[in-house]
Amino acid sequence: MSDERPLKTHTINADMPPFAGRARARRRGADSIDPYPTWGALRWLFLFRLLMVVGLILAFSPATLDPSIPYADAQLAWNILAVYALLVLASGIGLSRRWPRRPHQVQSAIVIDILTYTVLMHAAGGVTSGIGILLAVTVAASALMMEGRLSLLFAALASLAVIAQQVYAVMLGDSQSASFTQAGLLGLLFFVVALLSHVLYRRVRTAEALAAQRKVDIDDLAKLNGFIIHSIGTGILAVDGERRLRLLNQAALNLLGAAPFRTGDLLSDLSPELAAWVACRFQSDAPPSGLIEINERAIHVSMKLLGERRAAGLILYLRDNQEVVKEVQQMKLAALGTLTASIAHNIRNPLSAITHASQLLVEGQGLSDDDRHLLDIIRRNSARIEETVQSVLQLSRRHQRDPCRMDLNDWLEDFASEFRERHGLSESVFQLQFDSPRIAVTVDPRHLHQILANLCENAVIHGGADGRSVQILIRSSQSADQHEPLVEVIDDGPGIDAATANDIFNPFYTTRIKGTGLGLYIARELAETNGVQLKYMPVEPHGSCFRLLFSNMALAD
Repeated sequence: MSDERPLKTHTINADMPPFAGRARARRRGADSIDPYPTWGALRWLFLFRLLMVVGLILAFSPATLDPSIPYADAQLAWNILAVYALLVLASGIGLSRRWPRRPHQVQSAIVIDILTYTVLMHAAGGVTSGIGILLAVTVAASALMMEGRLSLLFAALASLAVIAQQVYAVMLGDSQSASFTQAGLLGLLFFVVALLSHVLYRRVRTAEALAAQRKVDIDDLAKLNGFIIHSIGTGILAVDGERRLRLLNQAALNLLGAAPFRTGDLLSDLSPELAAWVACRFQSDAPPSGLIEINERAIHVSMKLLGERRAAGLILYLRDNQEVVKEVQQMKLAALGTLTASIAHNIRNPLSAITHASQLLVEGQGLSDDDRHLLDIIRRNSARIEETVQSVLQLSRRHQRDPCRMDLNDWLEDFASEFRERHGLSESVFQLQFDSPRIAVTVDPRHLHQILANLCENAVIHGGADGRSVQILIRSSQSADQHEPLVEVIDDGPGIDAATANDIFNPFYTTRIKGTGLGLYIARELAETNGVQLKYMPVEPHGSCFRLLFSNMALAD
């Protein structure tokens, strides 16, 4: 991981499997190995040839000349070395300009070396001079830098060059330096060197292809791990033994309220509170979890060491304590919902008997006003119990959703018409407003009906308190930032004070004597089941607004 690049979130294209393009590239790379070397390998070849020029010049220099070696023609050797040095320097200029192409540069270099070393071998006295071994080095270089058939071709060319030199020596009458047996053995050596070098070449190329494939796989796994880490909601923060940042996902940034970081930054620069907490845990042998307050937010922190020693790195897991409390509450409510649903089923049978008996008593003759008043109390409280039972049963069935795609504005018109008729409201009291002509959403219509019914009935009850007339507006539009569909239920009632607004979505919380406190809680649970966000917002100068935000849903064409 680079110390100069900020960590970024990786995304995966939903239209194709992750890393499909890299998989195809990996298969292509494994199936087709480039038979020619890279420009870097050509630079090493040029350096090797340049060193050979220097070595040969020193070998044929009068200062280092061995008197025991009968050089046939020293002047010819010097002329050949001068031409060879110029050709090597010219190849270096072509290499810097990358012209001609790599195959032509390799082939021309090998041919020039074979011709040069053959002439030098003749100038040095033939095959017995030992210069012919340089041809074996050239053949090995050709096999290591080119594919197999060409390497065998250059081995054949080198063998023919040695034999031609021996024939030429015999034609000149220098039969003492001619040795066809040594020339034949040297040619055989060329082919052996070419075959062995070719085997080594194939092994090296296969190892390179395998290493490239493993590198792609490792890169893909690293990106997949980064994507997973940055997608989860838990804040993850990794530091090394010096408490320098190595990894930080977006959830941790949001919890800490920090700016994007660079790997290698100190933890204390990112969050002094978190750094102090880590230091305290190491000094006091306290359990690796706890609560700290950062930016007026309670953060639950847990720690995992990456090694046996405390000087090793560690991973910190950060979670908003409100989310932890909410999860615990959800677990308790799930267990409570199962219990209350069972109780509700057992309550309905005797409740139905009580309600039916009270209705029969009301129809009887000779009842006094006190008796009728008592029966009215029984009937009203039985209705309240029935309402509570219905709410509990609806709460237990909230995860049974049957979503379908529908036009939101058409559906709202049908809902408004039904709600007006059921509550006796006029169109001037219960109004609709469509800021977008067509909006398509995918949601369970039964759940959406219950959500809006609970919100609108809540507006009728609380907005029309104290005998005042209520005005209700249902408005559909789209969010300004992300262009997501939304529905707002707005009333002009007295509104909800800030202290109460934090508790209105809690179960069994109500300000009415006759209320169950489950209406808004059920509405929010059904909204979350359908992927819809339900929020409360105050309206100035007075009133309430409940907003339903349909995430990841687009406007209809």
